[in-house]
Amino acid sequence: MIQDFRLPDLGEGLPEAEIVAWLVAEGDTVTLNQTIAEVETAKAVVELPSPYAGAISKLHAAAGDVVEVGSVLISYDLGGDDVVAPAPAAESEQAGEESSKAEPNLVGYGAAPRGSARPQRRARSAAGRPAASDTAVLEAAPHDAIHLTEVERPLERPRSTPPVRLFAKQLGIDLALVEATGANGVITRADVESYAERVGAAPVGTASVAEPELMPELRPMPMSGERTTRTPIRGVRKHTAEAMVRSAFTAPHVTTFLTVDVTATTELIASLKADRALQEHKIGVMAVAAKAVCLALAHHPGLNSRWDDAAGEIVEHHYVNLGIAAATGRGLVVPNIRDAQELSLVELGDAIRTLAETARAGKTAPADMMGGTFSITNVGVFGVDAGTPILNPGEAGILALGAVRRQPWEYKGEIALRDVMTLALSFDHRLVDGEQGSRFMVDVANVLREPGRAMLLR
Repeated sequence: MIQDFRLPDLGEGLPEAEIVAWLVAEGDTVTLNQTIAEVETAKAVVELPSPYAGAISKLHAAAGDVVEVGSVLISYDLGGDDVVAPAPAAESEQAGEESSKAEPNLVGYGAAPRGSARPQRRARSAAGRPAASDTAVLEAAPHDAIHLTEVERPLERPRSTPPVRLFAKQLGIDLALVEATGANGVITRADVESYAERVGAAPVGTASVAEPELMPELRPMPMSGERTTRTPIRGVRKHTAEAMVRSAFTAPHVTTFLTVDVTATTELIASLKADRALQEHKIGVMAVAAKAVCLALAHHPGLNSRWDDAAGEIVEHHYVNLGIAAATGRGLVVPNIRDAQELSLVELGDAIRTLAETARAGKTAPADMMGGTFSITNVGVFGVDAGTPILNPGEAGILALGAVRRQPWEYKGEIALRDVMTLALSFDHRLVDGEQGSRFMVDVANVLREPGRAMLLR
């Protein structure tokens, strides 16, 4: 029996997706939920799990092809009538429903085995809180195993999150050899670290979201026979370009700058790093700035608003979905931490690290890039002092953090070496005037100048 599988809507409402890589070939036998391909939309790369168990009869697209949603992607030879078939989407959204034909959730979880109750799952953001849509969240789908001669592997790839898979890859560790201690058999970062200690794996350092990377050695550009290279404009790069043009020519941008002494903040961060109880957490300038922004937005709601042109209304948000701009090999993405105003400094630091690692791995969930209310971009990691950031579409403000530099500065009536940083705030002048923007900037700067002030704000 031949069964066609059509490219589904990957939870974003987008009309097409690009085949990044096939993980199976014609003639292969696959299991239910085995990852068969990686596909890229305008927002993220997602793993596509198989909705059927059977043999691959035909691949209808090649890597690099752009396929429209609804087009036949792959054909299966199921070899019988007892198969798992997708159910109508409307039925699949009924919580707790059991069906003899379980619908595969095609963005991450895969199909439930036939005859089992549909599991109840909730999408979670980088901060660990429920996300807006559970159909657009990426979680590790089971994979097929690669043969090992000395160690017998499980039939499916161990479950883990994208940051953990990236961490294991950097250590050169095969996750199939790691014992899982997380809920539902999920391998955690601690599991990988424990295995690394036992086998003596040496970690490969990754750049912190709040610390500048070392400048690579400059070398002559290698020349090829061609004088130019043409790359198709698509995927994340295309989406980002369209969004930035729309934002730049829709919202009247104004940018204001303020240089601030952040020595007290850097001293606080150093003391937290020295605290053994906090060694597993990553708390940097970005986390302190994120906390300062959340506190300041409560007093300056115009910066946490949206201009609804169609409705002729200004929508003021009473929560903060804090966008964190992340540069990746595929382009700029701005996932957000949901309800960031509820998180502690430690929780914000953890959320930023997870978000950045996931973005670098190209595994950011589409849902985590929707619904942001204010954004932060850290140009200081590239050694840049300041910039004029463009607003994320639909947001009223974005704060750029410059590099922290040790330099002479006036301090208590004398000249001293201090840690200094420049802040740059771009805002939508339809929603925020110069006074509001300036006062917001001063409030953020005051927290960075004296972190103890945060104890006085609520």
